Amino acid sequence: QVQLVESGGGLVQPGGSLRLSCGASGIGFSIYVMGWYRQAPGKQRELVAAVTSGGISNYADSVKGRFTISRDNAKSTAYLQMNSLKPEDTAVYYCNAANHLLIRSYWGQGTQVTVSS
Repeated sequence: QVQLVESGGGLVQPGGSLRLSCGASGIGFSIYVMGWYRQAPGKQRELVAAVTSGGISNYADSVKGRFTISRDNAKSTAYLQMNSLKPEDTAVYYCNAANHLLIRSYWGQGTQVTVSS
């Protein structure tokens, strides 16, 4: 059974930091592209950042220079370090594991991030 479990969300003041974690089980973690998406109320889910098995990453323009995605293949865990948080970063953040050759995509349950004073 495939499971992606996010943790690390919460309430933080503007300018603060949070680190999200996504632990994976039931998949060959190292062959999956790991991504973080977010969905704010009334908006579509959007890609925040993704990292390939080899460590190549890409980011949404809105988070470049503030967020850093990383992965630890030995621990089957992906991370999203979020710095200089803004109120517009408030959303539910979802972890995704995707392998386009296998045509497989899995989602976590989401973790709420609220940036407010």
